[in-house]
Amino acid sequence: MIAVVDYGMGNIHSVTKATQLAGAQVLVTDKPEEVLVADKVILPGVGAFCDGVEGLKQRNLTGAILESIKKGKYFLGICLGMQLLFEQSEESKDARGLGILNGKVKKFSIKGIKVPHIGWNQINPALNCKLLENIPQGANVYFCHSYYVEPEEKSIIAATTDYGEKFASVINQDNIFGVQFHPEKSQSGGLKILKNFVEL
Repeated sequence: MIAVVDYGMGNIHSVTKATQLAGAQVLVTDKPEEVLVADKVILPGVGAFCDGVEGLKQRNLTGAILESIKKGKYFLGICLGMQLLFEQSEESKDARGLGILNGKVKKFSIKGIKVPHIGWNQINPALNCKLLENIPQGANVYFCHSYYVEPEEKSIIAATTDYGEKFASVINQDNIFGVQFHPEKSQSGGLKILKNFVEL
């Protein structure tokens, strides 16, 4: 069973539906005890970094997520859910993320590009990552974000995307995965990525 964490940050329904289509039994929950007993965890999210941090705190979900990851359960952060794995964001400098991964979240700053980055763009797998199995170079996925992660450890970058500058669009460290795009909105390619996660 996969727990989809509901902490008030949107797009829960589409993530749940897509994960079910990928073959999983899904429980949408805001209860720490249900997160802890799940086999895998998905943390979706759209919106501001500080609101995401506050949403997790208000529901006492932070500890459950950290404990689940520590136990070695597979974890997938989507968009804001990926950004929250890191220590802090330029969007909300006083808010502290989960700090599971070292690094920060930065805003696109290249002149001449539209921010937010909305629409289809390509991912280029950079290392052998189980989440991206049978996903080709240049696969198109759907993005909607103004900020991107900059990990301290470049070795965890599993795929990159070009948008004025090259940024990490997929990260992987041990049992932790994160995608900056929305697999639930990325048609067959996104569904394949979710299926890879379900089948881990």
